[in-house]
Amino acid sequence: MNDSLTMLLEKAKNDKALTERIYATRTEKNPVNALCELATTEGFPITAAELLYDGEETCAAMCRSVNGGGVETPDGWDDVYEMFFRRA
Repeated sequence: MNDSLTMLLEKAKNDKALTERIYATRTEKNPVNALCELATTEGFPITAAELLYDGEETCAAMCRSVNGGGVETPDGWDDVYEMFFRRA
């Protein structure tokens, strides 16, 4: 997961109000941007584009790792945003 989100989770472990604010972003009109804005406000800057890139890069690295061998390519890449909330 992205370093900024990992550090945000670490900070939220000891801050119940922050944890509540993190979960509240899910009800926003654009929850991904709301989470990114909150993370940035808390000192852990991240953009929605970085979240998308992280998932895509992981998938691409997995495909490259087999040197052209038979790999079952996933239909898409990991959703870093959803993975974040699984750990929160």
